[in-house]
Amino acid sequence: MLSKNIHIALVGNPNSGKSSLFNALTGLNQKTGNFPGVTVDKKTGRFHLSGKKEAIITDLPGTYSLYPRREDEWVAYRVMMQVDKTTEADIILLVVDASNLKRNLLFCSQVIDLKRPVIIALTMMDIARKKGIEVDIEGLERDMGVPVVAVNPRKTKTVEPLKKLIAQYIKHPYIPSQIDFVDTRPSDKEAIIAVKKIYPAIGDYAAQHYLINHENFPLTEKEQETIEQIEVDHQFNPSKTQAEEIVKRYSRIKQIMQQNVVEPDPLQKKLFTEKLDNLLMHKIWGYLILLIVLFLLFQSIFWLAQYPMNAIDWSFSQITGFFNSILPTTWWSDLLVNGLIAGLNGILVFVPQIMILFGLITILEDTGYMARISFLSDKLMRKVGLNGKSVMPMISGFACAVPAIMSARNIENQKERLLTILVTPLMSCSARLPVYTILISLVVPNHFYFGFLSLQGLVMMALYMMGTVMALLVSYVLKWMIHLKEKSFFILELPVYRVPRWKNVGVTMVAKAKIFVVDAGKIIIMISLLLWFLSSYGPSARMKSIETKYATLEQQATTPEMHTHWEKQYNTEKLQNSYAGILGKAIEPGIRPLGFDWKIGIALITSFAAREVFVGTMATIYSVEDNNNSTLQEKMRNAVREDGTKVYTLATALSLMVFYVLAMQCMSTLAVVKRELKSWKWPVFQFIYMTGLAYLFSFLVYQAFS
Repeated sequence: MLSKNIHIALVGNPNSGKSSLFNALTGLNQKTGNFPGVTVDKKTGRFHLSGKKEAIITDLPGTYSLYPRREDEWVAYRVMMQVDKTTEADIILLVVDASNLKRNLLFCSQVIDLKRPVIIALTMMDIARKKGIEVDIEGLERDMGVPVVAVNPRKTKTVEPLKKLIAQYIKHPYIPSQIDFVDTRPSDKEAIIAVKKIYPAIGDYAAQHYLINHENFPLTEKEQETIEQIEVDHQFNPSKTQAEEIVKRYSRIKQIMQQNVVEPDPLQKKLFTEKLDNLLMHKIWGYLILLIVLFLLFQSIFWLAQYPMNAIDWSFSQITGFFNSILPTTWWSDLLVNGLIAGLNGILVFVPQIMILFGLITILEDTGYMARISFLSDKLMRKVGLNGKSVMPMISGFACAVPAIMSARNIENQKERLLTILVTPLMSCSARLPVYTILISLVVPNHFYFGFLSLQGLVMMALYMMGTVMALLVSYVLKWMIHLKEKSFFILELPVYRVPRWKNVGVTMVAKAKIFVVDAGKIIIMISLLLWFLSSYGPSARMKSIETKYATLEQQATTPEMHTHWEKQYNTEKLQNSYAGILGKAIEPGIRPLGFDWKIGIALITSFAAREVFVGTMATIYSVEDNNNSTLQEKMRNAVREDGTKVYTLATALSLMVFYVLAMQCMSTLAVVKRELKSWKWPVFQFIYMTGLAYLFSFLVYQAFS
């Protein structure tokens, strides 16, 4: 009997519609983690079947065959071979692209021969029809020997038949046919029989995989030695076995295609997709269009987000004023207003921009344009020691460097993978976005050229381009330092152009906003509260002396203006002598050449936990110093140095933005680099070279604009 919840493994070739089907089934009822022991993403979700029953589905990494090469392919392979006990599955849901059926059926036939319950979900039927391809689903189901159902993840109704098939399996579990899709080599029969004596529950094809890949399975030492001896005794040749198997499978697939698939004349008129590729991947127009797309992306971040951001900022200033008017003057009310509320403001005000950025990136991925960017960039990437496979991790770095670095495991060439990991943190991640936004809004006028070119958007794009150019330059230099002779090839399957699945875009925007608010938010709030304490308290002798001094001055004040003046002076001097102030003053001589004061120095230290903490730090420091109802932007605009000059001049703001473009201000990134490369040597090198670049270029920018 099956348990109440059925477990499903979702597998398929890359670009087969697997992730879209996962999102269509689970909606927001999903979570992301890592497979135990490896850095591969693990997406798990739930969806309802008939009655109160639920299905738990795990989206496994895409793979082209059952002979893995990359780490993510090994993860999917171990689950399908039932040697990964942390991710067990009752059913394998196999996603097959109807528009590329011949290629997909290779992997499909291999999975079926494992003799596990399989359901085939046939996607991309609309694309197949546009190509003139007609598929006999009933005939395909008969020849493959497993249930086949056509689905369109973009249309919820088409997913219901798939759910019914899964529900039927719960009621009537079926045993797959014991007839293999292709016969094993006669010379391997005895070796396979010997393996099956050890593991009687597996089929012939699974036994063949034990002979080929047992070293990568979690078996006991005795089991490993036994299988090794079987290989020797029966002269088992893995390479020859694989080669002959693939030839046999394609021969069988050819028969199935002839019987069940009608394909168009290859000389037929080109599809719109191919015509569009001639333009978007042109050696001149392709790059120009790419720059225009990126420009529109960054323009939209400012244009679309300014209204909700202003509304959130205004709301928090009103909330601060309300609590200041009703709460008594005590330490806990100060903690609430200047610690907690100021920290929340530093989080929520940037949620609109985070959502818009991820929404636009998802649209680029859904339409198929992101893959074209990889192909278009391959020639440039090779000149700096990388290849087209490096583009996706680097573009992902615009969102977050941590998963971007993890995704570099798809790069087989070790030198290119190392270079990609070392330079990806230079791509401006979403955590830098709050820093850029607040500083650009302070010193760059909201001016438009030709009625639509925003100066603020242009500066934002320049910062992102600077990170990208520096990443390429650093890679070019490092490729001469890292001496690996291994050659690489870049093979990429271009998906067809599709209209974005808007539900998927919405789900991604909400999920990324939730991650920012919950994960980054926890860090920001904790640091804001800690910073409030460090900014409000200091050595008792110093604090007592300041309180005595200003108590006397307050008594001598005869007008409200004098009271306000001495209160502001008291808050400023108290902040300077607090624990935070002492720390900031200690590092100020080192950062003064960059145009930074001691308050910015504190933010540089705290934002090492997470770059977005910079804004929360500024909010807390300025709230402690000047407890009024104005917004953070107004407080920073009015901030002055001890000599009365403004802190945030154009030179200082540009210097600070350049510092955040280049500096390694993220301990999570350093941790994941260490985990990926299994050594502290490269994270330390990364921290030193990025911090050095940040200091040098910030100094040059400050001197140039002072």
